[in-house]
Amino acid sequence: MSLSIRQARPEEMLSIRSARLHAYEPYAAVQPDNWEDLRQSILSTSDQDENVLVLVAEVDHQLAGSVVLYPAQQDAYDGRLAALPYPEIRMLAVSEGYRKQGIGEALVKACVECARSRGEHAVGLHTGSFMESALRLYSRLGFRRVPELDFHPTPDVTVMAFRLNLAE
Repeated sequence: MSLSIRQARPEEMLSIRSARLHAYEPYAAVQPDNWEDLRQSILSTSDQDENVLVLVAEVDHQLAGSVVLYPAQQDAYDGRLAALPYPEIRMLAVSEGYRKQGIGEALVKACVECARSRGEHAVGLHTGSFMESALRLYSRLGFRRVPELDFHPTPDVTVMAFRLNLAE
């Protein structure tokens, strides 16, 4: 397997959003009351905002996954959460046929290295309490809970906040 991580090209954004949506579709059955909200977030064009970085993972020249890194002080949640003083990782998605091969981890690590190279002190992210594989990944990579930054799009869903301090 030949894995490479690179910045997305503008002409790829529609296919990236489509692949992202497909990767998240299993959550429609798990979170039916929250699915339309999550779907809109996944398809948001905020990934095209100024200074937002979209990275893709290619395996043997095929798009296998993507992730978005929002800069510090930029709204990554369409007004649901105050902008954070550090970059925020969003919308990590790995296509079904490429899962369990380290692609999600490689994308997150690329975001962390980008933040570190920009002199950032931390990088954050939010994930649904029902996204078990994501929770395991972030814990393994050293992200720690920041429950005071959690939010609830519906009464039964907690979007959990995590932060990785880069000075450690």
